[in-house]
Amino acid sequence: MIVTLILVFFAFLALGFFVRLAMGRPSTSEVLENPTEHIRAADVEVFRNLVDPEKEKVLRADLPPTEFRRIQRERLRAAVCCDSCAAHNAAILLRLADAVRCSPDPATAEAAEKVVDNAVRLRLCAIEVIPRLYIRMIFPGSHVNVVGG
Repeated sequence: MIVTLILVFFAFLALGFFVRLAMGRPSTSEVLENPTEHIRAADVEVFRNLVDPEKEKVLRADLPPTEFRRIQRERLRAAVCCDSCAAHNAAILLRLADAVRCSPDPATAEAAEKVVDNAVRLRLCAIEVIPRLYIRMIFPGSHVNVVGG
């Protein structure tokens, strides 16, 4: 029974994640007309600070367990927000570069191809991190590696 409830919970979590990805997505023509309007602020240093294991150890040592869990969940929610902004911005870059990829100028087309490759890589990495952050949010004491493998 507990396994079923856990599976249902993760199914709803995944459904919510995919619905959130699908909603609010501007059309490609809107993005091409004014791309800066769609870019979201994403601070890499803030993200690194929020997922830093050393900062987590300091918090764990300085705070009572219930307070640590509450603060850690808040920090991880903020990290999800930063990561989501990075994924969103990568999607915007992907659309812009994809539109330029068919340029008659070979140098421009080649540069756009590199931007597409990097934007896809960034988006995939950012999307891969979000479930890890949620796992750490659900289990604040877990040692799931957020940044790599």
